[in-house]
Amino acid sequence: QVQLVESGGGLVQAGGSLRLSCAASGSIFSTNVMSWYRQAPGKERDMVATITSGGITRYADSVKGRFTISRDNAKNTAYLQMNSLKPEDTAVYYCAFTSGWTTWGQGTQVTVSS
Repeated sequence: QVQLVESGGGLVQAGGSLRLSCAASGSIFSTNVMSWYRQAPGKERDMVATITSGGITRYADSVKGRFTISRDNAKNTAYLQMNSLKPEDTAVYYCAFTSGWTTWGQGTQVTVSS
């Protein structure tokens, strides 16, 4: 069983930056994918960025060039650096850990004011 603890959300003005963290603990296999998803009110949960244990990354088109996903395998922690934030980035951001099945974090609110 894997547990995820997210941190780093908050309120920021448009154009600002935030960094989210997701720490995984428990039964962690070395081969895994850590991801960030987001869900705005009334909308579906969408993938924002993913990173494999080997460091391969993938981004949603809407965040390319603004967001960067990274990870520290020694700490089993993934990060999402979010720059040039826009009001449309406002959502609850969820961390996901996938290794055979997917475990979800509790979510952290990101609010970008215009």
